[in-house]
Amino acid sequence: MNATRSARWFLFQVFCGIALGLCHLGAAGQALESRPVLAVVRYEFRSDHDPDGTGKFYMGREIAQVMGHQGAEWLERPERNSEEHTEKLVEQLKVRPGDVAADIGAGTGYLSRRLATKVGPRGKVLAVDIQPEMLQLLTNHMAVSGITNVVPILGTVSDPRLQASSVDLVVMVDVYHEFEFPYEMMSAICRSLKPGGRVVFVEFRAEDPQVPIKRVHKMTESQVRKEMSILSLTWIETIETLPRQHIIVFGKKG
Repeated sequence: MNATRSARWFLFQVFCGIALGLCHLGAAGQALESRPVLAVVRYEFRSDHDPDGTGKFYMGREIAQVMGHQGAEWLERPERNSEEHTEKLVEQLKVRPGDVAADIGAGTGYLSRRLATKVGPRGKVLAVDIQPEMLQLLTNHMAVSGITNVVPILGTVSDPRLQASSVDLVVMVDVYHEFEFPYEMMSAICRSLKPGGRVVFVEFRAEDPQVPIKRVHKMTESQVRKEMSILSLTWIETIETLPRQHIIVFGKKG
């Protein structure tokens, strides 16, 4: 009888020990689950910065202030083509009839109108801007020109609102340096690309002090490539045929 009781007491102790251990493991698991995940700090803020910048830095570069719709006339200035050789830029984009092209930061539609001719009636230009006033000006220009294959899209500071795997070509002319959330915007742009899709940056050359543009509104080729290196993009080529701007081309990985 004593032996039987001892055996039962031993088994009871073993059972309690296992149960207690499981309780500790459960508590430890809950503690790990409730522990906050450290977010990646992508942006830095500095009080000492360029007066034309925002004080917000990304990968060592200060983000420039956005040009408001009040400066829209500058986008349509008569001398723009002679200064920037816009027609030559459009030729370098290698747009094909039937393509879906996205003009990010489309503004008044200066580039969108030219892309619309290249993609033709079977193609489409998605004209994205974050300012409703700009899109209204863009729509007016399209109506006057009789262009019907340009679709205005009101984006946000972190999302161009493009459908996934829907775009053949994304073009950004003198706008990327103003993105408030460049990583988030470019991640969304990458998702919008079709297999084999391309992203093209047109930026005033920061390497050239003779380019008459404010410092934070220019970018070096190396900085653009640095910022794209952490995304699902592969550098294809940099074209230097324009008098003041880089044409930096990337393709979607895979």
